[in-house]
Amino acid sequence: MGSFNIALSGLGAVQTAFDIIGSNITNAGTEGYHKQIVQLAPSYTSSTNAGGVKVINISRIVDTLLEQQIYQQNAALAQLTQENNTLSSIETAIGELSADGSGINAAIDSLFTSMQELKLSPTDSISMTQLVSNAEALTSQFRNIGEYLTTLEETIAKQTEIAVGTINSITAQIGKLNNQIESVELVGGNANTLRDQRDQYISDLSQVIGVQTIVRGNGVTDIVAGDIPLVVGSSVSTLATGVDSNGKIGIMIKGGISINTSVNGGSLGGLITLANDKVVEIHDNLDNLASSIINQINKYHVQGIGSSGSFTELTGWANSSGNLSEIPNVSAGFTYIRVTNTSTGESTRTAIPVLQDTSSDTLAEIADYITNNVSNISAYVNSSNQLTIAANSGYEFDFIPEIDSSPATTTIASTDPPQIKLSGYYNGTENNTWTFTATAGQVGTDNVTITVRDNDSNVVATLDLSDYPATTDTSSANTKWLEIGDTGISIAISANTFNAGDSFTVNVYGNTDTSGLLSAVGINTFFSGDSAINMAVCSDISNDHSRVAASLSSSGNEGGNIARLYNLQNASIEELGNLNFSDYYRQIVTDVGQDVSSGKTYQENLEAIVLNLTNQQTSISGVDINEEAAHLMIYEQMFQSMAKYMEVLNSSITELMNIL
Repeated sequence: MGSFNIALSGLGAVQTAFDIIGSNITNAGTEGYHKQIVQLAPSYTSSTNAGGVKVINISRIVDTLLEQQIYQQNAALAQLTQENNTLSSIETAIGELSADGSGINAAIDSLFTSMQELKLSPTDSISMTQLVSNAEALTSQFRNIGEYLTTLEETIAKQTEIAVGTINSITAQIGKLNNQIESVELVGGNANTLRDQRDQYISDLSQVIGVQTIVRGNGVTDIVAGDIPLVVGSSVSTLATGVDSNGKIGIMIKGGISINTSVNGGSLGGLITLANDKVVEIHDNLDNLASSIINQINKYHVQGIGSSGSFTELTGWANSSGNLSEIPNVSAGFTYIRVTNTSTGESTRTAIPVLQDTSSDTLAEIADYITNNVSNISAYVNSSNQLTIAANSGYEFDFIPEIDSSPATTTIASTDPPQIKLSGYYNGTENNTWTFTATAGQVGTDNVTITVRDNDSNVVATLDLSDYPATTDTSSANTKWLEIGDTGISIAISANTFNAGDSFTVNVYGNTDTSGLLSAVGINTFFSGDSAINMAVCSDISNDHSRVAASLSSSGNEGGNIARLYNLQNASIEELGNLNFSDYYRQIVTDVGQDVSSGKTYQENLEAIVLNLTNQQTSISGVDINEEAAHLMIYEQMFQSMAKYMEVLNSSITELMNIL
């Protein structure tokens, strides 16, 4: 009977081998399948050296280290692919290489070109219309890209939720398979097919998030991702998305409080990196540019007037708070309001304190101060925190820096003092008080000089009146105006007498809104909004192009303010890293392009690495049909030999029985 047992063991081993070879061939094209082999060993009897054969194991051919490397590289590739695809779409949206030249930089150039044209003819209605049209085209460009990025951020947030749902679905399957594998292998069963299924799920999971695997006994594999234990045996952690206190997207165990915003690997890692860093940085930079254009242009525009002249009423935009400390871009300083009697032309200027003390830290307090301290002007704030300033009948107001026609103070001891008249506007940037000190003598006759000094006693100019053709009346048509250096201010002095040391002071204004109040609350501004998505030309300007504040003087027909606005084109803006508007936007585009270019290069390298690793995996774990066919022939011969062996045994026993 031992001989029959030997034959039967051989036939059993061959049958098992046939089954495994058949499984290998059938699954040669199945993703995630690992080739299996039958491991045989001699089976000895206790009474003789002879014996049969036994199947000691059916093994999967797996290089565990190689599999781990594939998981890691697949995760890195999936993340990079997600990032590159998104950044490429952004590059297309904000690119400056469009055939029609319709990018933001082109729109910025067009805006300043129209400012230059208006500077040459400050009251030309066609030039004003072109300026407003170009400004609206620029704001449209910003809004379009702002809306695109906002929609993209919302899409990324939704895709993040979908990716987390995919993770939860996959980990549930892995936990289930861990349980089945352990149950089979605890009783000595073969769970290779279940292991393949589980490992394929792990591979799929690595496409969504970077994973670490921990192999335990009885075929169980634990999964950790982002320092979160996703699968421990058959126990599975359900993930959810969350937003931390800094507004960053992350993942967390459902019901937990700790949010992980530093997720690496897989499409989820790419989405979170895009949401928290790359897309938000691009969006922030674009908003920073839009905000800078708005603020820089508005801070000058509020100080000028258009060809339509000064104002009888202005209303700002709605603010979320009436507290000045909560309104962006307002700081401690003064706003200077100039009120003119339209009948006499006489004007007065009043400094409005802003954030100077507790009585000037809300919009309502500013309105009260204006009403109580500025003659013929009233102001109020409504429930939407909008500031309105209105003039009484027969009066108008503005914020132009045009110099007061008369000195601010005088200490002239002469019994026959000269008349003094000033005109123009200061071309400096800081407010100052100049002191004019005269030598003794009669203007227009004696060698009189006047030294002009600023607050720091620096000499601004020295006026030599020895050849000055003074008249007896500074209002005369024959009045000679004397320029005070290159400051933009001129002075006229009548033919009267100064005593030695006679002096007077003049206030000059380089900035009539040092607090930034007017531009912050929307009084006489050109642009509205504070970011790309809500940037717009103010409706007052769109509805009345003559409100474009080209002038800094009460005449409204010179281009001093539009010249200041035009000079912003090449100005270095601190908020933009000391770049001008165009260079800053060009830097945004360049940075995105460099990210895409370097990302694609890295992606190509990763694809080559993954392909190489996959080829290695195939050579180790993949099924070679020719090799399996060769094994099949070997086992076929073994089967035939065992059958012959049994036939011989059977014939021998039959012959023996016949003899007996």
